[in-house]
Order: sequence, then C-alpha cells, then structure tokens
Amino acid sequence: MRMQDIITSEARIRILIELFAETSKDLYVRELTRRVGTEINAVRRELKRLTDAGLIKKEKRGNRLYYLLRREYPFYYEILSMVSKEVGIGKNIVSNISKLGKIKLALLSSAYAEGREAEKQQLDLLIVGEADLKILEEIVQQTRIKANRDVNYTVLTEIEFSNLKSRREPFLLSFLIAPNILLIGDPIKYLSL
Repeated sequence: MRMQDIITSEARIRILIELFAETSKDLYVRELTRRVGTEINAVRRELKRLTDAGLIKKEKRGNRLYYLLRREYPFYYEILSMVSKEVGIGKNIVSNISKLGKIKLALLSSAYAEGREAEKQQLDLLIVGEADLKILEEIVQQTRIKANRDVNYTVLTEIEFSNLKSRREPFLLSFLIAPNILLIGDPIKYLSL
C-alpha cells in the first residue's frame, strides 16, 4: 500500500513528503512549490487544507509566510510513519524486503525519521531475522550518500533479540521504548515487553 492509495491529491502527498522530510527546516510557499513541482495555487490550496486540519501552522517572518509541522497533531506520528515508508531508508527497506532475506521485524527510529543526525550510541534502525548483510549494507550505503547522513543499524537473529529483550539490555530497551516506525513485522509478537 502506498500513500496514493489513501490520499487522492498528488500535490498534498508531495507537500507532506517535503514537510516531513525536512522537519528541522521551515518551508515557505515558493520553496514548497519549487520542491513539489506543481503550480502555486495547488500548493496554497493544500497548505490551507492542512492548516485548517491542524497538521501545520503558519508563521510570518519578514515578508515570508512559513509553514511548520505541529508535533502535537493527533496523527503526526502516523503520517510520519507513512512518509517514512515512501522515502529514504524506510522506503529502501520496505521495497527490498524480498531481497533482504527472512526479516521478521524492522523498526526505524522516529527521531531519525524526523531528521536527527545519527549518533554513535543511538540506534536508528533495528532488523530482526536472517538478513542478507551485503544487500542491507548496500541499501544503507545508498541512503547515506543520498541523505548525506549516517544510519546506525544493527541486525539480530530472533534468538538474540529475544535474549536481549528478556535480559532487558539497556541499548535495546531504550530503542524499543522510544517512538519508532514499524517498517516490517508483527508488533504484538515482537514488541510486547
């Protein structure tokens, strides 16, 4: 399933992808129009709808009107999850699932999806199962080059994951209790603590 299956406006989908892909940067109408590649009136119309819905807010700075995401919007993380499966490492994992092996669970850090830079002690992507490490590294490397930022990931077998979870290993628990995006898998089977 893709965003186009549930959101009928192509301009709205592109705007959502741009806003969520650049959450650390506020965007104004002309810049959004350039990025989205459609006419300015269509962008303005969709921005009005998203503002009226409460997902974004306007902020005037000088002679420009900037649009900012509202993290307190009730469906913010659901939309972030959808967008994360349409672009970046999330899309690359989901679209290459058959090549990656027998993946049982793939989780992407919401903080990473929002634009946080990878830090050595923070996990951005967790893969559980029997993964083809060569293909996974190629996918991660492509993402690093395109996004110009690292992705800290780890791959665990189901037994390793279960053992670490039952021992309440701090690095794993801190990742699991933080907001994450489920790319692949059954959250009830693997994520119940």
